[in-house]
Amino acid sequence: MAEALLRKLAKERGLKLEVSSAGVAAMEGTPISRHAEAVLRDHNIDDKIVSQPLRLSVVQASDLILTLTQSHKQHVLRLFPEVVGKIYTLKEYAEDDEQVLRDLAELDSLVATLAMNRALGKPMNDGEHERLIEIQQRIPSFDVSDPFGGSREDYDVAAAEIRTAIDRIVDKLLGLGH
Repeated sequence: MAEALLRKLAKERGLKLEVSSAGVAAMEGTPISRHAEAVLRDHNIDDKIVSQPLRLSVVQASDLILTLTQSHKQHVLRLFPEVVGKIYTLKEYAEDDEQVLRDLAELDSLVATLAMNRALGKPMNDGEHERLIEIQQRIPSFDVSDPFGGSREDYDVAAAEIRTAIDRIVDKLLGLGH
């Protein structure tokens, strides 16, 4: 839903973007759910969207990677630590509180460093672990509600969260801010 909503809003607002989506656990070619399709129809979107798994080529070709949840973001950072600095959750990219943004940047850097160290066989030290927990406890949740397997109402709620964040992101990309 986020891909189609972002594509539509960007086009309506005159923002030229190439938008695609990939899932961390997606199977190639699976169509979106009937509830997601109905929500998109309500937004006058009739795109035929099918899933694709996240691949290195997609990550490398992307200037900006937006996830719907922090766990998806952390998963991508563990797989591709080089994307630190260009990956955000949808809601965090829409965020404008400077302290929160500093905490998020430090968290991303720490997660990427830990992933690289783990790949090299280096254990996490106590200070890194404590700092990770401290930052995670301080930042607000930036997750979009996951409607998967839920009711049509669950999909409507998720779409509203997505739309709110996308409005702010398009403003940000157009340089309008808040």
